[in-house]
Amino acid sequence: MNTSDPIIRVEGLTAGYDGRTILENVSFEVGRGEVFVILGGSGCGKSTLLKHMIGLYDVLAGHVYIDGQDIVAADGEAREAILRKFGVMYQSGALFGSMTLLENVRLPMEVFTELDLPQMDLLSRMKLSLVGLVQFTGHLPNEISGGMQKRAAIARAMALDPAILFLDEPSAGLDPITSAELDALIRRLAESLGMTFVIVTHELASIYAIADRVIMLDKRVKGIIADGDPKRLRDESTDPYVRQFFHRQAELEDA
Repeated sequence: MNTSDPIIRVEGLTAGYDGRTILENVSFEVGRGEVFVILGGSGCGKSTLLKHMIGLYDVLAGHVYIDGQDIVAADGEAREAILRKFGVMYQSGALFGSMTLLENVRLPMEVFTELDLPQMDLLSRMKLSLVGLVQFTGHLPNEISGGMQKRAAIARAMALDPAILFLDEPSAGLDPITSAELDALIRRLAESLGMTFVIVTHELASIYAIADRVIMLDKRVKGIIADGDPKRLRDESTDPYVRQFFHRQAELEDA
């Protein structure tokens, strides 16, 4: 992990919808190879931040630099080149139900590369092998478990060998054992491939298991109230709301 050479830099990001500002003047960096978690209470803007970082929505103000290039300002071929630098796994997995796992993983290669079919199939099997699903290449998504669907979605997100993976609530809907297995996979991929992960989650067990660093958002300030190692924030933070979150305490009446 190299935090001195950030692969993502967010500067002064302001975001919102329908005339309502959700995040205001948010700035932070993500180091290369870092497993970086965005957390916070409901409605604080976690998924909003992620969707603006990947260019799904236009920011109201600010910049998002992916490997030194501003996705906010880029368009045309320049924007497409930035989009190729990362993969995304959405909360639902978003696999195509009529396609096998191999076909799902192969799809980005079909759209964005000129590889022939045997090459694409070989690479797709390699990606599925990385997530422990190579024996399920011919299965449809509804023929495998929810945890396996999440792993297949990660394999598809890795199809074009991105430097960064964005994961939106990867543990949502999973039982504790399956969540722990997914956490272990994320750590293994980060360490073996040197990939950078940006993950939205509020699952404390996962946060402690996977995160090198977290930022915590708070809807009351429309921005970041904590930044650092999650265990240190749990044990050392003097902010009452941060301590409540990490210790799973009820909201204070005067907060």
